[in-house]
Amino acid sequence: MATGNGFGTASGIELVGRMDLPGGGKVEVDKGFAYVGHMDPPHGTSVIDVRDPKNPKLVAQLDVPPGIHSHKAAVSDGVMIVNYERYENNRDAQGGLKVFDVSDPANPRETAFFEASAKGVHRFTFDGRYAYFSPVPEGYVGNICMILDLADPAKPREVGRWWMPGQWVAGGEEPTWPGTMHRCHHPIRRGDRLYVSYWHGGFVILDISDMSQPTLVSHFDTSPPFPSPTHTALPMPEKLMGREILVVVDEEAQKSAPLPYAFMWVVDISNEAHPVPIATFMPPVDGEPTDRYGAHQPAEQVYGNVLYVTWFSGGLRAVDVSNPYQPKEVGYYVPEPGKGQNTVQSNDVFQDENGLLYLIDRLDGLEILEPRV
Repeated sequence: MATGNGFGTASGIELVGRMDLPGGGKVEVDKGFAYVGHMDPPHGTSVIDVRDPKNPKLVAQLDVPPGIHSHKAAVSDGVMIVNYERYENNRDAQGGLKVFDVSDPANPRETAFFEASAKGVHRFTFDGRYAYFSPVPEGYVGNICMILDLADPAKPREVGRWWMPGQWVAGGEEPTWPGTMHRCHHPIRRGDRLYVSYWHGGFVILDISDMSQPTLVSHFDTSPPFPSPTHTALPMPEKLMGREILVVVDEEAQKSAPLPYAFMWVVDISNEAHPVPIATFMPPVDGEPTDRYGAHQPAEQVYGNVLYVTWFSGGLRAVDVSNPYQPKEVGYYVPEPGKGQNTVQSNDVFQDENGLLYLIDRLDGLEILEPRV
């Protein structure tokens, strides 16, 4: 039974290699190198040689100034982008996206900085040409959805934006929600659609066949009544049982008991104008976990019908969605706490083309794993 305290336990997933590393927010692997964005300054981004996964080696580190949160990194074909998100107590910092040439991974070289207001950028995806990200432009309340063209990595340019009606206060709109409860977390592209998690605003599906004019296809919100915000909306690459499926993962934003823990939704989007939730998944819980426990982020690289989802102190869960009406757990891995830590907070996971999993902890440590499910 998963309690959030069964550290060092596993089923169907085996440890290959590990290294101590400052707490990370996101990990990506490209051509044998892992790129980790860290939670807290002065740590910005680490580059790790994982060509021998049993012996990962740190080859480069980028620092950030005080007051800057640079916890996300994405890489494609020698180009890396990282976020600069300003902490509220640092009024002097400028937020945005930094672009690096990592054709030599051991020597990242900055090529551009795209300013995105003082507040900056939270999370994003990057397909090698376009970045789909969540800045807070001047005149808006909360993060919106923006598309950036990096055809010339030295001169990134905005090509399109979309916001939830009510966010553009400079244009006379008025939000119908408190504060920044409705804000873009991050978009994921499949074809000419963006699947955009919108925090306590649920998720939206956008048509980007004309990137300069993203248009709303549908909007679905579960909060309220459910207390946890929508973190990720991940489209499955193939139909399941003849249906188009979107996997939606909420975030356990805090230790929420006695409210329900954050969990994973399975949503039928065969009629994309009318999304229909058809199932949910939560690992078995025995008693009340003593630490932050609940869903956070799935591996966005999907090679089959088994999804790998980080679950904070619940570690990593392997979920088979072959039958989208009855998702079931087929494996798990709960790491030992990292250096100086009393708990685990599994935060992000990446699956490479060889099937290896790279699991980053919010507090400390990178684990390289091999699934056997």
